[in-house]
Amino acid sequence: MTSTQELLDSLLAHKAAINLASTTQKNEALEAMAAALEEHIPAVLAANEADMAAAQQGSISPVMQDRLLLTEKRIQEMAAGIRALISLTDPVGLILEENTASNGMKIVKRSLPFGLIGMIYESRPNVTSDAAALAIKSGNAVILRGGKEAFRSANAIVLALKAGLEKAGIAPEVIELVQDTSRTSATELMTAKGKIDLLVPRGGAGLIRAVVEQATVPVIETGTGICHVYVDADADLDKAVAIVVNAKTSRPSVCNAEEVLLVHEAVASDFLPKLERALAGEVELRADEQALAYLSSAHPAGVDDFDTEFLDFILAVKVVSDVAEAVEHIAQHSTGHSEAIVTENTKAANYFTQLVDSAAVYVNASTRFTDGGQFGLGCELGISTQKMHARGPMGLREMTTYKYIITGNGQIRE
Repeated sequence: MTSTQELLDSLLAHKAAINLASTTQKNEALEAMAAALEEHIPAVLAANEADMAAAQQGSISPVMQDRLLLTEKRIQEMAAGIRALISLTDPVGLILEENTASNGMKIVKRSLPFGLIGMIYESRPNVTSDAAALAIKSGNAVILRGGKEAFRSANAIVLALKAGLEKAGIAPEVIELVQDTSRTSATELMTAKGKIDLLVPRGGAGLIRAVVEQATVPVIETGTGICHVYVDADADLDKAVAIVVNAKTSRPSVCNAEEVLLVHEAVASDFLPKLERALAGEVELRADEQALAYLSSAHPAGVDDFDTEFLDFILAVKVVSDVAEAVEHIAQHSTGHSEAIVTENTKAANYFTQLVDSAAVYVNASTRFTDGGQFGLGCELGISTQKMHARGPMGLREMTTYKYIITGNGQIRE
């Protein structure tokens, strides 16, 4: 087994192959990677079947198993996500700003790759191809460290992507998967100062907290998703039911799924029974005292229910007096990921969007759209909940940095 340090050294030795690649070379590599992934579908499915068998014998919940599961359709969607990057603007070499100083020097601010990006993530195999494809298009080498639950799947995906790179004439060593899934390898990446230029964690609160607290390399903090939907007094209730059902049930195991429902007291008596009928027992409702009065099957909300990313068919419900209380509740309990208001009142919508301090704020739409593909980014590295450099879905532009290039003609500073 190749050690993590050996992989890092190999990446450093080969990263120029992608750091300096032209747009044409990178796009040809992406097409070859997508084609190779499709060609390797049987091998990827076989690896995933082994991962799923192990998960079913362990303590991984059925909802979380869905995050791990790959099907032929999901792999084809991964290949489509790679191809979607081809038509997007190359983020490298862009002139972000330029001006000429009073002494005649020309000052240009130009984008460039970080160099070597590290990715630590958990049990979603599709992150493997998304991260690798984004790295290639943005001119970065990448080292991937997935969770042990999905290792076989991730390894099969990386082998396919490497085959595509080789066919396209780019050193396959610009993508590597860490073979050691113990905590030791994660620590090695977190402390690879001078080797890794940027580290991105993607997973549960524990993983992200550990990386942020322990890393000595630059980190972009991606957040857990305690996402809220607020149903206002002036909401179209049928629209609100559809949005809440989608935000909670379409795929509850992902970070953009709704975890908390806030309902204005003026519509709670009408809306909550309507929602309960629409959910048809599919979701466990944990409600505050006011909401319990309108729900026949809900349980009293516990102390931590409004601060929990359930990632399951569970929804915390609270009745509020107005939009201001909804915003205040979100400020106290949100993780800064995605929040939505359902209302036909423009004033309420403007108040909500101005004062809710999250990466994505929706009016009359499901939080499930917080996704790189849905935002036109092709795919995403993760959802950043911080405010420095990257916020929200992280696409190609967020995988570049910049430098100033100054051209003079003998100028000296007096």
